[in-house]
Amino acid sequence: MEFNPGLLLADLREQSPLIHNITNFVVMNFTANALLASGASPVMAHAAEEVEDMVSIAGALVVNIGTLSPQWVSSMKLAMKKAADLNKPIILDPVGAGATPYRNTVLTELLDIASPAIIRGNASEILALAGAAVQTKGVDSTTSSIDSLEAAKALSERYGSVVSVSGATDVIVSGDKVAYVDNGVPLMTRITGMGCSASAIAGAFAASNNDYFLSAIAAAATMGVSGEIAFQNAQLPGSFQIAFLDALAEITPEKLNDTAKIRL
Repeated sequence: MEFNPGLLLADLREQSPLIHNITNFVVMNFTANALLASGASPVMAHAAEEVEDMVSIAGALVVNIGTLSPQWVSSMKLAMKKAADLNKPIILDPVGAGATPYRNTVLTELLDIASPAIIRGNASEILALAGAAVQTKGVDSTTSSIDSLEAAKALSERYGSVVSVSGATDVIVSGDKVAYVDNGVPLMTRITGMGCSASAIAGAFAASNNDYFLSAIAAAATMGVSGEIAFQNAQLPGSFQIAFLDALAEITPEKLNDTAKIRL
C-alpha cells in the first residue's frame, strides 16, 4: 500500500477546516496555535448553550477530558451526539484514563453516546480504556505504545474507531490494519499539550479527508516530523515549544513525504 501523507497535508491547508475543541484549560492556547500552524482553524467552545451550533459549522469535533467538570461533561455529551447526528468526525482524547473512577465513568458515558472516528491517547490510556489493569502516572504513560497493540485492536473492533497510540513509535490501528510511525524526538514528552495537540491535528486531517486511518497516520507523521525539525534549532523545552510551532507552519508536503517514517 502506497501512502502520500503530503497530499493529505496539502488538502488540509487548502480546505482550512474549522475544528471545534472541547479541551482542557492547560493546553488551549498551544492547541489553538498548533491548529493554526497546521493550516486549520480552531475554535474552543465549551458552553452547553452553543456547542451544538458550533458542531454544526465545524469540520470535526475534538473532545479532550484533561480537566473535567460536570458542566463540561454535559457539553461534551451534547456535542458528541450532535456530531454523530450530522456524521461529523469525533476525535476522543482520553486524557488520564484509568487514573480515577470519575474519569473512567465519564469515558464510558461518552462512548455510549457516539463512537469516535479516532481515539488518540498514550499507551496507558488506551490500555485503561480497553479495560486492562494498568498503572498510570497522572496523565503520563507508564507503558510502551507497542505493548498496547492488542488493546488498540480491541478498542477499534469494539467501537469501529481508528485507534492512534502515541509513543516512541506511534501505533495506528483500524480493524486488522496497523501502521507504525517512527518520527519524533524524546523532548516532545516534556512539553505540556503535545499529545493534546496531536489529537487536534488528527481532527484537522479527519475533517479534510474521510479516510480516518490515513488521516490518523498523516497526523502522527506531521507531528513527529515537525518535532524533528524543531529539535534541530532548539534542545530545551521552552524554546522547543516555539520552534515546534514554527516547524509545523513551515513543513511542506514534500518535506513530510521525504521525512515521514511510516510502516504499513
